Amino acid sequence: MPDNKLQMQIHVECYSGRKADERPVRFQLDGRDYVVEEVLDRWHGPHDAYFKIRAGDGNLYILRQDQSTPEGAWHLESFRAGWK
Repeated sequence: MPDNKLQMQIHVECYSGRKADERPVRFQLDGRDYVVEEVLDRWHGPHDAYFKIRAGDGNLYILRQDQSTPEGAWHLESFRAGWK
């Protein structure tokens, strides 16, 4: 069965404090830049790290980093418009 999810290009820049890629600070989604205003929540799955963030546009995003590969690819998991 084909995957019907819309695949958007995402690039994430992270703060690296005590460890690499500690938390996202900005991201680019389909060529548009967003600043992370606040990390509202974070959690880990078996192979992934999730970040619920509020961006400078006032919207909510859930970003997932695949930690099972050295590249640590990022994905947009969820989006909610108009949260302030």
